[in-house]
Amino acid sequence: MTIYLAIAFGGSLGAVCRYWVSTSTYSWLGTDFPFGTLMVNVTGSFLMGLLAVLLTQKINLPEELKLAILVGFLGSYTTFSTFAMDGLHWLNNGAIVKVAMYILIRIGYLGGRILLK
Repeated sequence: MTIYLAIAFGGSLGAVCRYWVSTSTYSWLGTDFPFGTLMVNVTGSFLMGLLAVLLTQKINLPEELKLAILVGFLGSYTTFSTFAMDGLHWLNNGAIVKVAMYILIRIGYLGGRILLK
């Protein structure tokens, strides 16, 4: 039960941080492109890769804390569903070029991560 509470606590913090980073990015760069979701997914993916290595191989922490950070916080912070909803929003508004750019950036980022493994 402790593990589930740790994940739930981390998840609630991750959701709040996702909202804060996303809205802050939109207020800084505007809403003409889904910069907020892109910022969240790029920073979250970077942190997931970094912390997954650190927390499983370098830093000895209780399992509940590791799961709170990796599964709870970062699992909630990054979300593919937000990416999909942004793409659908732009597609419904006829912004096909923006949708294509957004998808290509995301695919390029993920492809780069796969190639680096």
